[in-house]
Amino acid sequence: MRIRIETPKFSFFKYHKVEDEYKKVFFSPIPTIFNYGFIEGTVGADGMEEDAIVLGPHLVQGTLVRLDDADGVVKFVDDSLRDDKKLFFSGSSTYSATLFSTYFRTYALFKRFRYLIFERRFAECRFEGIELFDKV
Repeated sequence: MRIRIETPKFSFFKYHKVEDEYKKVFFSPIPTIFNYGFIEGTVGADGMEEDAIVLGPHLVQGTLVRLDDADGVVKFVDDSLRDDKKLFFSGSSTYSATLFSTYFRTYALFKRFRYLIFERRFAECRFEGIELFDKV
């Protein structure tokens, strides 16, 4: 799979690729603990490319990573729509279920407040768990 990194690990800003540029979408009160991007040539339930999380060393924005099948999925609802994120391990990856759960619960809470304050509407945002795939 071809994964394009939009938001590098440790960034406080979330970015979205628009044509040949990376636009800041919003500021997060917590830094991203992974590289975040999308799987090129796919379409998710929200009509955008499928989200991808790449665990491993910091990657520069715009990096194209080629990885095999996903190692798991982060189950998430954003703006009342299913918005799961495929999970990939790259290089020397470390993974902590507790850290990830804390991150995504905090992120979901922040997103709910963001919709309420900036868009003056209620939107469901919730973390529903992480499923790691058994690879044979």
